[in-house]
Amino acid sequence: MTRPDLLQRLAAQRAEREAAQLLRRLRTVDHADGPWLESGGRRLLSFCSNDYLGLAQHPQLIAAFQRTVDAEGVGSTSAHLICGHRRDHAALEEALAAWTGRDRALLFSTGYMANLGVLQTLLMRGDLCLQDKLNHACLLDGAQLSGAELKRYPHADVAAAARQFASRGEAAALLATDGVFSMDGDVAPLRELADLCTREQATLMVDDAHGLGVLGADGAGSLSVAGLGQDDVPVLMATLGKALGCAGAFVAGSASLIDGLTQLARPYIYTTAMPPAVAAAARVAVQLAQSETWRREKLTANIARFRRGAAELGLPLLPSSSAIQPLMLGDADTAMAASHHLEQHGLLVGAIRPPTVPAGKARLRITLSAAHDDAHVDQLLAALETLPAPAASPRRV
Repeated sequence: MTRPDLLQRLAAQRAEREAAQLLRRLRTVDHADGPWLESGGRRLLSFCSNDYLGLAQHPQLIAAFQRTVDAEGVGSTSAHLICGHRRDHAALEEALAAWTGRDRALLFSTGYMANLGVLQTLLMRGDLCLQDKLNHACLLDGAQLSGAELKRYPHADVAAAARQFASRGEAAALLATDGVFSMDGDVAPLRELADLCTREQATLMVDDAHGLGVLGADGAGSLSVAGLGQDDVPVLMATLGKALGCAGAFVAGSASLIDGLTQLARPYIYTTAMPPAVAAAARVAVQLAQSETWRREKLTANIARFRRGAAELGLPLLPSSSAIQPLMLGDADTAMAASHHLEQHGLLVGAIRPPTVPAGKARLRITLSAAHDDAHVDQLLAALETLPAPAASPRRV
C-alpha cells in the first residue's frame, strides 16, 4: 500500500487552479503615498485598499508608533499572559470598549485569529451555529473547527435562519454574521437578527470589520447604526487594519465573555502579542476616527459621487451604501480583463473571482476612501466608461 504524497496532491490542486485561470498572484508595492501606490515601476491610483478613513499614513499615527518603538522596542516579546501585555495594549482595549459601548475588549493579532478564538471557545460538538452564506471565511472556519453543526442560511434571509433554528430547538446556538459584507458591501439585517436570537435564546455574534470607523455618528459601526447594545449583540469582533489603518483585531463584550476568552481562547493564549507600537498607533486612530467626523462625511460624499456616475454609465453595481462598491461582471475572465484594462489607465482595482465568490459572480471590488478626492473618483469613472462593452453592460447583473 502506497500513501498519497501530500505535496504532489497540493501541486495537483494548484495545477487545477492554473488550468481554470484562477491562480492568485502576489503584487509587490514599492511605495505608498495616500491612495497612490508604486508597483512595477508604475504609479497607480488605488481603489482596492481597506483604508476607508485614510488613516494608514496619518502623521499622528506615525508619531505614536515611532515614540513607542523608541521607548519600548519593536516586539512585545511574549504572549499577553506571559509578559507581552503592555500598557499600550491595556489602554487600547479600554478605548475600544468605551467606543463600542461594551464592558471590556480583548486584543487579537488578526481578525482571523479573533473569530477562530471566539467560535472555538463558545461552541462545542452538538451545538448549532447559523451563519450567513456570504460570511467571511474565518467565521466559517471557526465554526467548523469547533465541532458544532454549521448551517448556512441564504444571504440576509432572517426567515430561513428562523427555520434552521427550529430544526434544532434543543441545541445551544450561536448566530454569526458580518456587519458589512466584505464582497457585496451591504449591511446585515442586524435588528431582525437580534430579535430572532432573543426569541430563540441564541447568542448573536457580529463581525464588524468593515463597519467600524465607517458607520455611525462617531464611527462605532453597524451596531451603533442599528441601535444595538451589548445585551442585543453579546459578541462583537472588529479589526484595526481597515478603517483604523493599523493591524490586529479585538473582541468586545461583557466582562464574563472577555474573562472566559482570556482563559480559554487558544489563538489568544498561544501567540505573541501585537507590537506595542501598533497598539499605540491604533489608540490614536480610535481617537481620530471619533473626532474627525469629516472623514466619514468625505467618504460618504465619494460613495455618492461614484454611484451617481456609475448609474449614468449604466454600470451594474450591487446595491451597497458602504465603501465597498462591487461592479458585477459575471465570469472570471471578464473581471480579470477589466482589472487589466483599468491598470493600463493608471488605476489599481482588484478582480474578485471564484472561489472567493461563487462561479458566475466575478466582479471588480471597488473600494473608496476619505483619501480620494473628486478628481480621483472622476478618473475612475472615466476609465470605467472605456471598458469593453460586455463588461459595462447592465445585462451582466
